[in-house]
Amino acid sequence: MGLWRNLSLSLRVPLLVVVLMVSVGIIASQQVLAQLDRHQAARIRELARLHVEALSVALGPHVLRNDIWEVYDTLKRAAGASDGRRTVFSAVANENGKVLTATEPRRAPVDSPISALSAGAQLPGELSISSTAPRVRLLAPLVYQGREVGQILTELDISDLVAERNATRRFLLLGNALATGFLALVGYLATRRMLMPITRLVTWMRNTEGAPRPIPDEQVPAGDSELAQLVQTYNDMVCAIEAKTDAERRLAERERFVSLGRLSSSLAHEINNPLGGLLNAADTIQQYADRPEVVRQSSELITRGLKHLRDVAKATLDQNRLDRSGAPLSPDDFDDLHLLIGPEVSRRMQALDWQITAGAATLAAFASAPVRQIVLNLLLNATEAAGRNGRLGLNVAVGDGHLCLCISDSGPGLSEAACERLLGTGHTQPGGGVGLRLVHDLVTRLKGRIRLDRRDAMTWIRIDLPIPEQPEAGAC
Repeated sequence: MGLWRNLSLSLRVPLLVVVLMVSVGIIASQQVLAQLDRHQAARIRELARLHVEALSVALGPHVLRNDIWEVYDTLKRAAGASDGRRTVFSAVANENGKVLTATEPRRAPVDSPISALSAGAQLPGELSISSTAPRVRLLAPLVYQGREVGQILTELDISDLVAERNATRRFLLLGNALATGFLALVGYLATRRMLMPITRLVTWMRNTEGAPRPIPDEQVPAGDSELAQLVQTYNDMVCAIEAKTDAERRLAERERFVSLGRLSSSLAHEINNPLGGLLNAADTIQQYADRPEVVRQSSELITRGLKHLRDVAKATLDQNRLDRSGAPLSPDDFDDLHLLIGPEVSRRMQALDWQITAGAATLAAFASAPVRQIVLNLLLNATEAAGRNGRLGLNVAVGDGHLCLCISDSGPGLSEAACERLLGTGHTQPGGGVGLRLVHDLVTRLKGRIRLDRRDAMTWIRIDLPIPEQPEAGAC
């Protein structure tokens, strides 16, 4: 059974057709042989009945008179006149079961019990033919004028019927074997040919290596058959997957720019503040160029301001860079996110609880781009939900073989539509943005899970991402 399950469908179906054809051939042969047996048995029973009736009419008067010679003469004449010398031995007994005479007196002496010769003898109505015995023995009552006056034992030669039966059996078996074998081969080849599109489809899917490609039109079966529809459906699915992948890519790009757009005003404020200080430092240097200590202090101020602007620019570029999908996650990524979200938090006068306890080795097991996008989207959502003077937090730790990302805010909680976007798997209603749905898709792609909780007047969103390597000790 295990071997049968391991066979491909393109082999199992043709083999099943072969087995069915062979089974039909065997059953048909058995039915024909059984019909032949019934026909021959009926034929020999009819011959035996006619033989017994004829002998009863001819022998009845002689048996009543115990005329041995007349009985013997009648038996000899009946044996000589039988068709094809079918009767090879006959014996007649009186009503006491004693032999009166027989065609072979030495084999059946006079006055010997006929029961000694009747072992294995059959009654006329129950006569059957063996496939190997060339003779059959018949024991019948000798009835004359409605009275049983004795018994007749007859041995019939049925070698011709046995030979006919065996010849028919051989011819039938050989003919059926050849016909069944030929039809089975034709059925096997025809079924294999019909299932070839499925084999080609399976091979094509196996060779795609995770990037499905449509089957060329010249390899699609002709006509409007189910197999042609199956291949066409596969091609439609591949096109749909390609369209979905492209849409997801464009959606991620859009969400990236949306996130940066929401931060643009805060970033502009974050940049303008150092620029004002830098301009003041430059004016101071110009006015007090002859005072080295003032120039030194102003240059240090310019250096710190330029470094801050550099860090802001780097974080913004890293978030918008398209080639970060292969870069590993690191603590610097969370520093960038802190720098990006900082102006928005300051503008709303919010309290931010920022805890990153996961080690660099654990973080490096993940790609940077999807994790950054997940955290940034949820933090932006948290800052908006928390409102002015609200509280929000991020806790990144390791526990139970997962990287745990916990984002909290003091807002009123997610609406039903927002929960559906974050946790649901069905189609979302138009409107409401794409951030939470993108978080759901990114977490699903990373084989993680999302849990939503409301406690202590805070909304908690916990994301568990499985770590492929041995995690560090820690707790969420």
